[in-house]
Amino acid sequence: MNQETVEYSPKDFKSDQEVRWCPGCGDHAVLSAVTRALAELKIPKEQFAFISGIGCSSRFPYYLDTFGFHSIHGRASAIASGVKVANPDLSVWQITGDGDSMAIGGNHFIHAIRRNIDINIILFNNEIYGLTKGQYSPTSQKGAVTKTSPFGTVEEPFNPGELVIGAKGKFFARTIDTNVKLSTEIYKMAALHEGTSVVETLQNCVIFNDGVHKLLSDRETRDDYTIVLRQGEPMIFGKDNDKGLVLDGLKLKVVKLGNGISEKDILVHDAQENNPGVHLMLANMKNPGFPVALGVIRSVAAPTYDMALNGQITKVKKETKIKNVDDLIRTGSTWESQ
Repeated sequence: MNQETVEYSPKDFKSDQEVRWCPGCGDHAVLSAVTRALAELKIPKEQFAFISGIGCSSRFPYYLDTFGFHSIHGRASAIASGVKVANPDLSVWQITGDGDSMAIGGNHFIHAIRRNIDINIILFNNEIYGLTKGQYSPTSQKGAVTKTSPFGTVEEPFNPGELVIGAKGKFFARTIDTNVKLSTEIYKMAALHEGTSVVETLQNCVIFNDGVHKLLSDRETRDDYTIVLRQGEPMIFGKDNDKGLVLDGLKLKVVKLGNGISEKDILVHDAQENNPGVHLMLANMKNPGFPVALGVIRSVAAPTYDMALNGQITKVKKETKIKNVDDLIRTGSTWESQ
């Protein structure tokens, strides 16, 4: 990517289009955090491309003064992959929802991650289909009452973090729409990571699933129900910073500091550990019993698909004996008629 630095403010990335999300929708906060992160990256606007699928969040490209493409349902991963491979100098962002990415777009999603293509995926998770008026999604909790599950869903939901790590993901983070400062920090870190980065953004749909993340966002409860993970720091949380995570055999356990347990006993976060075991446990934590993990959970360096592909193309161009179409036609399994 071009290393030219440019000074921007967040407003430089906002387009002249009217933002048409519902008042109170969590998407507004995500847009604010993204524009702040883009400004802090200090690279030319022309090097950003935002690709979306279908859903409320997929209106995102219209509201940014960057290159963008509003694609079709579930196919944003494929198009974003093509954009990055065709133009490796672009900073490519995929905007998607829990239905767009993990239902109709599930295969494209996991294979973009498996290939480790250098794209940044922001996954809006409101646990509902908002644009189509309130059907349950792949992340809706079991028993959720929706337009398409009036007696409660009987399906087990996907955990996006577990899915990403299971698809050999090298970068997974989680944030929440109400914490714009944390979101800005995480989106910036995702952009700087080389390879597929997935940021699950817990987002509130004020119309069809209002309050789904209430315990994680309300001032009175959020400190006891979430933990913000930071590289190299002990995993301590709670309103009074008096709780922490330890390894109890092969499992995580919440302990209270004091009575013989001190900060030195608490597990230290290492997002860069190649073994995904602890990362998977952290991504799977949920209430009650455990805090929901926010922050960068996994960030491991690995070769990217686009770098490998372009390296291969350069090597083949240099070594091939095929210099034109005629050479190509006369290679391989050819024969002459008698």
